[in-house]
Amino acid sequence: MPRASAWFVRSAFLYLLVGFSLGALLLFYKGTGFLPQVWRLLPAHAEVLLMAWLVQLAMGVGYWILPRPGGKRGGAALVWVVFGVFNAGVWLAVAGQVMGLPLLTWLGRLGELVAVVLFVAHAWRRLRV
Repeated sequence: MPRASAWFVRSAFLYLLVGFSLGALLLFYKGTGFLPQVWRLLPAHAEVLLMAWLVQLAMGVGYWILPRPGGKRGGAALVWVVFGVFNAGVWLAVAGQVMGLPLLTWLGRLGELVAVVLFVAHAWRRLRV
């Protein structure tokens, strides 16, 4: 497994742990009614599990497993940029949701979108029709 794929997958599983922890806090509140402020973490919980875990895992496995024309994956530097931009976008989106700043959330989502588009552009030439 290439180093970039390993980092994508490891980060995805860390986000899974964070997402499950946020879900546990939400369930704790739902059962006890203690700390109602925790309910503000619901959008962050969804962001972490749907975007950070699921999409990042798919990108990591995709970079590893897609066909390699000529035996080369090509452009590892671009994949590292995708990794950085995507994770920065996730953190910005989560921070915006927790702090109630929609502009920060949209900047984070824009970062996630840019990262996914860059990843698709990188992977597109590896797909054969």
